[in-house]
Amino acid sequence: MYLHALATANPILSLTQAECWNIARESAAVRDGLTRRSQLILRTILRGDSGVASRQFGVSEIERIFDLDTDELNAEFRRAAPELAHAALAPALAQAGLAPTDLDALVICTCTGYLCPGVTSYVAEQLGLRPDAYLQDLAGLGCGAAIPALRSVDGILARNPDAVVACVAVEVCSAAFYLDDDPGVIISACLFGDGAAATIWRGQPGPTGLRCHGFDTLHDPANRDQIRFEHRNGKLRNLLTSTVPELAAHAVADLHARTVASAPSARPITRIVPHSGGKDVIDAVAAKFPDHDLTPTREILRRHGNMSSPSVLFALEEALKTDVPTDTTDWWLVAFGAGFSAHSCRLGV
Repeated sequence: MYLHALATANPILSLTQAECWNIARESAAVRDGLTRRSQLILRTILRGDSGVASRQFGVSEIERIFDLDTDELNAEFRRAAPELAHAALAPALAQAGLAPTDLDALVICTCTGYLCPGVTSYVAEQLGLRPDAYLQDLAGLGCGAAIPALRSVDGILARNPDAVVACVAVEVCSAAFYLDDDPGVIISACLFGDGAAATIWRGQPGPTGLRCHGFDTLHDPANRDQIRFEHRNGKLRNLLTSTVPELAAHAVADLHARTVASAPSARPITRIVPHSGGKDVIDAVAAKFPDHDLTPTREILRRHGNMSSPSVLFALEEALKTDVPTDTTDWWLVAFGAGFSAHSCRLGV
């Protein structure tokens, strides 16, 4: 399948980490709900070198971010997720020279909220998609979801080669913020931001000339509890342990080795574009691949934090600003997260 457009979007509200600390320290959830030790951890991360300079938030009352109840968080997701998805998809369609009615299918992945019908229904209404356009929502795949979503697009195009398919990864992480004294929960509150990335795909080459292929996946349920959402008091609570950087690095290395071994005559991989899971995660992945430049991934983390599933597509967009695959090489996209799982694909011309 061939990439015809890629566009990204973030909420208007952008805060530096220092500004996030100023808001957090005034919250009752921080002042009264956290121990002194946890407050110091929160302050140290938000005022230190976490690899994140700023993040964007779609929640309308950021000052109450840790005090919103379950119904309020659900309402924020229902409003913000379709808005963000629309904000990314509309310019992607414009890039491709397409009208919304040209879309035959829309695939959207998310994990930071739940809607039934899914986010696709709202975006289809906002954009004015045809009533016979196929809508598919993917949930529960966590930070790695963008690549499995692209694999679904590949399946649609394999059956309908003339179709025009849009794929959106959208997360309102701020609608899933939770705070308590668990260090992993505190780190999550300091790391995640909101964003959406939209791509347009067809069975024929487009202006970018880029082809996505060679999908692969790896899942390790034995390590499921190292990174996943659970429900606590009706809210989503992110479980995040200190083993995640090493788990991610091993998973990426295993997938890469399998990719190379499965197609020894394929084009060499000259650039690796990973999901921006966090500074420690990127460092661990970089240690496995010292010959590869992960600057685009680090830059996305710096400007936006970890946006979960859209992050790998933000990193791809950033990498494409200065470089493109050649007709003799491939790039390799890889994303990872809840499960524990990792997913990859090749991108070439």
